Amino acid sequence: MNVVPRLHIMAPAARRPRLRPLSLSGAWIGITFVILAIISLQLGSALATQLFSVAGTWGTAFYRLGIAGTLLLAITRPKILKWNRTQWTHVIALGIALSLMNGFFYSGLARIPLGTAVTIEFLGPLSLAALLSRRAKDFLWVGLAVVGIGIFGLESFFSSASLDGLGLVFILLAAFFWALYIVASAKVGQHINGTGGLAVALIIGAIPAAPQGLANISTVVSEPVFIGYAIATALLASLIPYSLEFIALRSIPSATFGVLMSLEPVVAAIMGWLLLKQNISALGLIAIACVITASIGATRTTKKPRVVDDQPEEPIHARKTPA
Repeated sequence: MNVVPRLHIMAPAARRPRLRPLSLSGAWIGITFVILAIISLQLGSALATQLFSVAGTWGTAFYRLGIAGTLLLAITRPKILKWNRTQWTHVIALGIALSLMNGFFYSGLARIPLGTAVTIEFLGPLSLAALLSRRAKDFLWVGLAVVGIGIFGLESFFSSASLDGLGLVFILLAAFFWALYIVASAKVGQHINGTGGLAVALIIGAIPAAPQGLANISTVVSEPVFIGYAIATALLASLIPYSLEFIALRSIPSATFGVLMSLEPVVAAIMGWLLLKQNISALGLIAIACVITASIGATRTTKKPRVVDDQPEEPIHARKTPA
């Protein structure tokens, strides 16, 4: 099962797909774009924490999803009036998953360091991969990830930086809705071509968080710096990484993409250290290594050659945020 933080689902091709050889230069460009996407995403997550004190965690999710959705909606201009009931059902489900995934992730991020939060959240897609494959090997990878998460708990007994219990619950809920988001994203990819479905889902996802976001909007718009944080969060944590990944997936196999995305906990820990002054101990590094190894192992379980069509459809891809 190929596990990636932001699921990419290719729409069914009208013709039989054929194999296309990958150029070495194109592969390196794709790898570079994935790494830049990871850096952009985690930088956006770090900047989002600067809004927590004025917008709240769910309010921050409102601004991220709302701004990103509005910009993407203006770009894609989907023909929503032609969507049927089934299409709307899947888009709404994706929007709800996005909302809860981002809201709970930010709620946890307010209590847990960025690197720890991103590492623990990986349990969501890893568990989904194991359940879908039903192979013992994949359950072993999930077990290794659980060991990594357990190390974070063990660390709290040997350091002054204890793992906040409520924050852990929030991140585990975010991981659960990350898994549901993957399923919902696949459904949207099957029924709607392009990224128009994602654009509408982002707008829908902002609605549950709107009460907190709108309640604090006067404070947010009163200072240019807060407006800048809100726009930067939407761009760096959503639109920029999605665009870079879209380009990258045209030049590298999805298995390679999944392995590269396993670097997210490391980049998140670095961003937390550089921007948020969040130190990470040796035990924390071991925990991150366990989750990265589990993610790589799950991703490499079913390595397949890249299949593309003469005129591939755009993939559906979205992130929590994330996370």
